[in-house]
Amino acid sequence: MPPAHRPALSRAGLATLTLLTLVALLTGCSSGPDAAVRGAPTALAAASGTAKSERPAADAPAAPAEVAVPSVGITSSLMELGLNPDRTVQVPPAGEGMTAGWYTGGAVPGDIGAAVIIGHNDTRFGEAVFHDLKKVKEGADITVTDKTGKALHFTVTAKESVAKNAFPTEKVYGPTQDRALRLITCDGDFDAQGHPVDNLIVYATAS
Repeated sequence: MPPAHRPALSRAGLATLTLLTLVALLTGCSSGPDAAVRGAPTALAAASGTAKSERPAADAPAAPAEVAVPSVGITSSLMELGLNPDRTVQVPPAGEGMTAGWYTGGAVPGDIGAAVIIGHNDTRFGEAVFHDLKKVKEGADITVTDKTGKALHFTVTAKESVAKNAFPTEKVYGPTQDRALRLITCDGDFDAQGHPVDNLIVYATAS
């Protein structure tokens, strides 16, 4: 799945962020036995919360409950993902591979900042929720429905496959004035341990 980092930055310090202590390693999303699903996407937002809006809580959007990418047949409820004890970002358990997760350390979808949704491509149990995400095209709609039932629409602006050891941390998790959404899963060939060597990142902005 997405890469594991140990963020420890303040809100004020993100503007001068250094990545020297962030390790972009991905595990999980493997078809091999007992794939390590604790590896996670890079977590700049976990360090600082800068992906979150400064507006009062009463005005903030509700937490997301479902994500759908109709053009590739993806619909999933969303679990909430936080940090592991080692401060890497959680990913959905392998046994719940058909359910994606929203990283609560980033922005709420629809608010200013980078909202991140993580899903497996494959697990040891077979194809998972984001298996067909690689088929999505620029201009496609992504719909996130919040817990009040409000549907928020995002338009895919780009996608890229990147090596896990060169994950674009700041690009994905860094500050932005857009109402941005990123979907992350695994991609590419398998290494000797049966783990995919790349990540697929889909970028979208509010429609």
